[in-house]
Order: sequence, then structure tokens, then C-alpha cells
Amino acid sequence: MACLDDDTSWVAELENALLEECTATDIYCICNGKSLPDHLRAEVWQICLDVRDKGNQLDHFDEVFDLPNQAVLREDCSNFVEKLGNDEEDRVSILSDLESILTFYCKSRNMKYEKNNGWIDILLPLLTLKVPRSTTYNLFEAIRDTFIPQSCHRKNGNAFHILRLLLLYHDPELCSFLDTKRITPEMYCTVWFQSLFAATCNLPVVINMWDYYFQQSDPFFVFFLSLIMVINARDEIMKMTDENRDEIASVLSQMPCALEPGDVTDFCSLAHYYTMKTPSSFRTDLMQELYSSRGEESTLVSQALCLPVSVNELIRNTDTIRSNSTDNVRFFLIDCRPVDQFNAGHLPTAFHLDCNLMLQEPQAFATAVQGLLSAQKQAIAANSHAGGEHLCFLGSGRNEEDQYTNMVVSSFLQKHTQYVSILTGGYIAIHNFFEDNLDEFIQDHNRNACIVCAPTDLQKHSREIQKNTPNSRDIFGKLSAAMKSKSVEVKEKFLDYIVNPNAGSPVQEKHVSSSDRKGKRYRNVAPVFSIDDDQDNVTEFQGAEEDTKEVVSLSTWLKSQDVIEQFPCQEVMVNRYMYKSLLVITENNMLVLRELPDKKGMAEIIVRRPLSAIVKITAKKRHPDLITFKYGETVGDSLQISDMDRFLIPNATKATSIVSEQIVKQLNAKD
Repeated sequence: MACLDDDTSWVAELENALLEECTATDIYCICNGKSLPDHLRAEVWQICLDVRDKGNQLDHFDEVFDLPNQAVLREDCSNFVEKLGNDEEDRVSILSDLESILTFYCKSRNMKYEKNNGWIDILLPLLTLKVPRSTTYNLFEAIRDTFIPQSCHRKNGNAFHILRLLLLYHDPELCSFLDTKRITPEMYCTVWFQSLFAATCNLPVVINMWDYYFQQSDPFFVFFLSLIMVINARDEIMKMTDENRDEIASVLSQMPCALEPGDVTDFCSLAHYYTMKTPSSFRTDLMQELYSSRGEESTLVSQALCLPVSVNELIRNTDTIRSNSTDNVRFFLIDCRPVDQFNAGHLPTAFHLDCNLMLQEPQAFATAVQGLLSAQKQAIAANSHAGGEHLCFLGSGRNEEDQYTNMVVSSFLQKHTQYVSILTGGYIAIHNFFEDNLDEFIQDHNRNACIVCAPTDLQKHSREIQKNTPNSRDIFGKLSAAMKSKSVEVKEKFLDYIVNPNAGSPVQEKHVSSSDRKGKRYRNVAPVFSIDDDQDNVTEFQGAEEDTKEVVSLSTWLKSQDVIEQFPCQEVMVNRYMYKSLLVITENNMLVLRELPDKKGMAEIIVRRPLSAIVKITAKKRHPDLITFKYGETVGDSLQISDMDRFLIPNATKATSIVSEQIVKQLNAKD
């Protein structure tokens, strides 16, 4: 492929460099990502892929073609060669090379050949180089080892989770749309990853793209090429609100087909720009597991709420800003720990946002967020050390506080806030990083109140506070025991309008009474409900001890015929503690089960409520996943609330819908 650049002096410089010892870095400095001249491409690719001196590995091939699925491999090679249109002699030679290369690769790696795995697609651009078969094999092996994520052939592999996190980081609205449609990256980008786009782009495009790709020597570049491909389809995809997910995934998967050779430079340059605008620590943290056949996939990515950032990158970023260097990623650090922890030590550049406000004082939390974003703008305008477009959230590093930090991060993501990340390991990771120089780098560090320096004393202090709290004896019990009231008369002002977030118009608050047995208030209304962020007007109850909880076999119990649906959730206690639970809906009851850590497969039934006792279902406007079920009865025009349970349910819409449907069925059955 001829070079179209008017200035050809770099070609002569490249030719001279190839006569000497040179590296991929030297080549990139000379070519700067340009498309390579045809007569130099083979040698440049060998240098960039570090195979120039690798030798002939096929000497070890016994020429025995006896793989378990050798017939499938041979058929795929034959079908591929037929499409090339070469003369008979060339086709026979190419077919022989293909089958030998793929058979030896499977044998040497103890791998099984599978159809549509991208291997033959990778070999097509390599065949155009017209190099010896042994060189073709070395190039193929290097591409597979260096640039193809090993998990891309596994459903829900971490490679796909990374692409989703990158999309969430740069275009959270588009990511949310695809999540809503249940479209996961493996549905459209598997073939991109497996073949480095060779299976979807025409040959000239692939060769130009690989010229740029191999000069970069960046294994993660495929993620950013894929990211750009999805973001470029944004306008078209966002209009497909009425299409099913398979249709949308099909449109996405075919996007690379539209690329022309003239588009490649801009396409790769844009991907490089996004690379520079993305935190980089996930690369070093995940390189081994993504690109090593022996790497085991961790849950760091698959369970990540947003893009993780290492403490090394955060501190390096801060140092870079202090040295007045221009860095493409500048963090605005948001410390979400409780105020007492923040006061006991924090980074000088951190801004505090108390996550406890989110549940305790929603209005104050919203005000704090607005002040925070205003401070961010001012810090950026002033080129402050603490200023940056990229939000990095910091928790304590302990689950008891970080569950609230995650709620704060979720609230930003729900608002489609761009550039949201979270620090891996939280404050504990920062503390350990500066272990030898704590007082120099951590501001206001108080060893007596620090959760790392004095964890035992703090835990003891926390237990004493809980002991002196009237409802602390039931810390693992249900929220309802602390929310009972003998006779709480809910005034008319408490009967706020419920807002349907889907329709955007107010509808009457949902409740069931003896005079409303048809359940019509449950019909034709969206199943997720929101009330204003007022505090629930319920008096705490300090009554009798809990009954002994029933212990059951979780798997056996969930197979019961009357179990309709189950939902993983967090039960939110009156003291703001949250506990991982399972909300179970049966034909007549709503139950909460909590697994016993010391008895594998066993669980306690924490809550058992008849559905007929539910008189009200509410959710916060700002937190639609925070659902409150209230129990009681209707007396005249008012409700008497006797108890309540509160849960953080990721799939709240479906959960409340099923509860509503079952209540309506019960009412109709009584009629």
C-alpha cells in the first residue's frame, strides 16, 4: 500500500534505521503512526512484534494433522482460501500454510480449535506480506500473545467488563442506555477483540490500522479503538429506543465495516486521545490476567462500580500537578468518609463530602454536592493543585463505610456524570502508601483517632456507642423492630404526592385499604414510586425482644413452589447500617433471608411479612432504589403505620412491580 504522505523524507530515515539495530519506539518516532510503505511493512512488523530473530519454530512440527476437530479446521481453511480468488497453485500453497500454522499452534499450546475464533482472520493480513511460513507463524503467535485479551473467548470475561467501565467513564448516558437494554459488550465486540478488527474491516483498513497499532506497542489499544467505535455510533444507537437488544447489538457489531482507509488515521488518533484522557492504573493492575494464558481473572473488574484508580496513580497525579506539568488526567479528589475519619487525617488536596448525609439529610447532601461541583470549577479555573475534571472518590477501605461511598458514587453515575472513578483500597491504601512519612503527607493526621493506627480502640468505641443506643441489641435484626409505634396517626400533610419517574407526572400515593379492594391504585401506574425527601414520620419502638429466627437451607428453600421471585438487596437499618440480604416474594408473603457466614448454604429468615399488611410503598426521588415498605391499616382518612422495612434494591422497579401484582391478586381473590 503506497504511502500518501507528501513528505517522504521519513521513509528514507526509516530505511536507514532498519539497516541498524532499532526498536518499536524508534520506528514510532520516525513514522509517527503513518501508514507504512509496502516494501518495508514486513520488516517493521517483525521489529514491532519482536520476532525478527525468533527462528523457525515450525521445525518442531511433526506434520501430523490429527487434532480432535481437524476436519473443522481444514474446512474453515478451505472456505477461507476459496474466497481469496487466487489461482489453483497459490490456493493449494496457502491452504497448506494455514492448516500447518493453526495445527502446530494448537498442539504447541495444547489448545482446541474452535470456529469463528478470529485466528484465520488474523492470518489474512499476514499472508499479504508474502514472507516465509515460519515468519507468518511467528507474527501470528506474537499478535495472539501480545494483543488479544485471553478472556475475550469467555462469556462475561474481564475484557468485556473493562470496555463497559471505559464507556461508563467517558459516556455514562450511552452506557446507561445499553445497560437498560441489557446489551453487554460481548454481544457486539467479541469478534473485534478476537481478530483486532480483521474480521469486520476490509483488508486495506486492517493493514493501515495495524501499522499504527504495532507502532504503538500498546496491548490495551484495542479497548480504546472499540470505545471510539461505540461512541461514534452514539447518535444512531440512542434513537433506537424501540428496537430490541439483538437489533441494537447487531448495528454496533457492524460499525467497523463502514471504515475506509482514509478514516484510519483519524480513528486511531481519536483512540489515542481517549487513551490519554483515561486513568492508566487499570492497565498495570490487569495486564497479567488479561494477556497471560495463565492469568486468573479477579473480581476487581467484574464487580467494579466504576473505573478503579490505584493509589500509585493518584499520588503520582498529585505530584505531577505540583510540578506544574501538563497531565491529561487531573483528579478532583472527593473524600466520602465520615467527618470524624476525615478530621483524623486526609490528603491536602481532598474535598470532603460526608456520605452519611445522603440518607440522613438528603437536602443537605444535595447542597453539599452543588458546593463541591462549584469548588471544582473554581479550582480548575485557578489551575489549583486540587483542580481536575476527573472525579476520584475516596472511601475508607472498609466495607462498613464504603457501602455508603458506593451509594454516593452511584448517585453521580445515575446523573450521567462523566469521568467518575474510585480509589482502590480507599484511605487505608493511602495510609499504607505513606507509612514511613504519614505526618508529612497526610494532613491533620491523628494517630489516636486514625482507623489504621488505632483500629482496635475505634472498634471498641463504636461497640460502646451501639451498646448505649436503645436499639443496638438488634443490630442484625430487622429494621421494623425499631420502627414500631402503638398508634401513629399520619397527618394529611404526610400523604405527599408520589411522582412517577417514568411519566414525569404526579399520581396519587399508593396504598391499599379495605375500601379499595379492587386494587385500582396499583393498576396502570409505574411500579417505582418516589416521595419528597422528607424524614419518615415514624416513632422508634423499644419493645420486646425479637423472636428466634428460623434457619433454613437456602437452596432448598428457594426451590419451594410458592417462591415467585428473589432479589439481592441491602437491608437498611435504623442506625444506617446495611446488611447483604435476599428479598424473597412468595404468593402471600414477603421475606428477607440473610446467609450465615459460619454455616455455608444456610440462611436466617430475618423478616416474614404478609403482603396483605403492606399499606404503602415509597422511594426517595433522588434514590429510586431505596425502597420502604410500610405496614399498618387505614383508619378513616388516615394511615396507622405500625412497622416498616427499608431496602436498597438494585432491581427495585421489578421488585415493587411483583409485590404490587401479588397484592392485587390477593384483593381480587378476596372479592
